[in-house]
Amino acid sequence: MLKHNIIFLLFIVTQIPMMLFDFNSKSDISNWSTVDDVVMGGRSNGSFKINDAGNGLFFGKVSLENNGGFSMVQYHFETKNVTNFSKVYIRLKGDGKPYQFRVKTNTSDRHSYVAPFNTSGDWEIIEISFETLSPAFRGRKLDIPNYEGNQMEMLAFLIGNKKAESFSLEIDSIVLK
Repeated sequence: MLKHNIIFLLFIVTQIPMMLFDFNSKSDISNWSTVDDVVMGGRSNGSFKINDAGNGLFFGKVSLENNGGFSMVQYHFETKNVTNFSKVYIRLKGDGKPYQFRVKTNTSDRHSYVAPFNTSGDWEIIEISFETLSPAFRGRKLDIPNYEGNQMEMLAFLIGNKKAESFSLEIDSIVLK
C-alpha cells in the first residue's frame, strides 16, 4: 500500500503542466478572434492584440444598444486530451470587472462550459477547476453535466455584465495543471 501511495504522490508532484498559451511579443495570435453582440444586432466592439509588454490584450466597449451586451475573444486549437488535468491557471491583469472563462470540448458544440471570475486590477493568477465549468448556451444554464475534462478545442473570455462599459483584460499565460 505504501509503495502505491508513493508512486501516486510522485505522479502528482511530477505531473507536467500543459501550456495552452504563453504570450510574448512574437506570439502568433491568428487563431484568436473576437465575437461581439453585433452577430445579434448589438453595437459592442471588442479587439484583441499583443500589447507593448508582449501580453494578449482583450479590450473595447460593451454597448446595450439594439439588445447588445457582450464581447468575447476566443482561441481555437487542435483537439487536446486534457484527462490528466483538473484546473486552468490564468495569469492576467484585469480592470476590476467580472468576466467569464469558457471552454468547448468541440468547436462545433453550440454550448460552452462557463466559469465566472472577478479581476482585481492587479496581476493575479485565476484558478478554475474543471468541475466548476457549467454548461450554458446564450447565457442560459443547461441541464447537462458540468465539464468532464476529457478534451478541449476552444477557450474564450467574455464580458457581459448587463451594462455599457469599457473593458481591458491583459493575459500573460493559460496553463492546465
